Amino acid sequence: MPEKIETGVFKTTHQPSIISSAAIVGGKEGKGPLGQYFDKVVEDSHFGQKTWEKAESKFQLEAVSTAIRKAGITKEQLDVIFSGDLINQCIGSAYGLRELEIPFMGLYGACSTMAEGLLMSAVYTDSGVAERAVAVTSSHFSTAERQFRYPLSYGGQRTPTSQWTCTGSGAVVVDINGKGPRIAGGCIGKIADMGINDINNMGAAMAPAAAETIRRYLSAVEANPSDFDYIVTGDLGITGSELLIELLENQGIMINDRHRDCGAMIFDAEKQDTHAGGSGCGCSASVLCGYFLPKLKSGEIKRILFAATGALMSPMACQQGETIPSISHLVEIRGDI
Repeated sequence: MPEKIETGVFKTTHQPSIISSAAIVGGKEGKGPLGQYFDKVVEDSHFGQKTWEKAESKFQLEAVSTAIRKAGITKEQLDVIFSGDLINQCIGSAYGLRELEIPFMGLYGACSTMAEGLLMSAVYTDSGVAERAVAVTSSHFSTAERQFRYPLSYGGQRTPTSQWTCTGSGAVVVDINGKGPRIAGGCIGKIADMGINDINNMGAAMAPAAAETIRRYLSAVEANPSDFDYIVTGDLGITGSELLIELLENQGIMINDRHRDCGAMIFDAEKQDTHAGGSGCGCSASVLCGYFLPKLKSGEIKRILFAATGALMSPMACQQGETIPSISHLVEIRGDI
């Protein structure tokens, strides 16, 4: 059973393993600095489907199917799948995974959903409720643009703090008995709202949530940033990452030399004109699955914190003048022991 350390923070007893991972991304992501690390790059934004929403569902199905195949198991050997996305009612997940006929739990943590799925997978497997679980998320540039912003044909100018929603999906298979990077513990995030209402500055809205979650976990497990190879955040992007470092420095926590942000890593901001970097559920999921987990598996790195971040807003809330509440969930992942 997981061991509670303090409210929202726990250690796993058996340290469930991530026995496989898969990352499927779009063409722009494949042309970025991490292109060589992804399992598959899909140049067609429609992925052979009639709509972008159907394409996003196919990205999820492809990521899960690839992770299952790499794990050397069948879908019948899975006990539960945790999944979520950004489309209304998480239809990217439900429609994409319905044919697998695996017990399904839909999650919504916005861009923090991959860490949320990993937390749930760790708790379920460590407690004995499940032997194997899948965590997966996705996003698609065009589905997000259609839902959250002006149509692309509008031709609106993007601000310097805006981020580019990634097209892609990341999936992992978590097994209580297998070999691979291990989930050692986690921290369930608290909702943070600093009064920011600029939907083109998500990094600033999410940075306080990430800072609080990282601080809480380090304090609870009595660890220092230097104990980890990397402290990885989700989609803070360039602007949000700078703010995160400043917020933690003000509390005496120095992460500058350890910090990496998936949104800042996945694109070349200048060459690819992505401004403050990448965002979307598929951003942190694909970078974790394609880049960091293989390095943990090979022994190149030994220990990371993965703190994905999400903005818990909707177009309706923004139209009603609401600010942007945010959250960050965290998992500690170690190389196989």
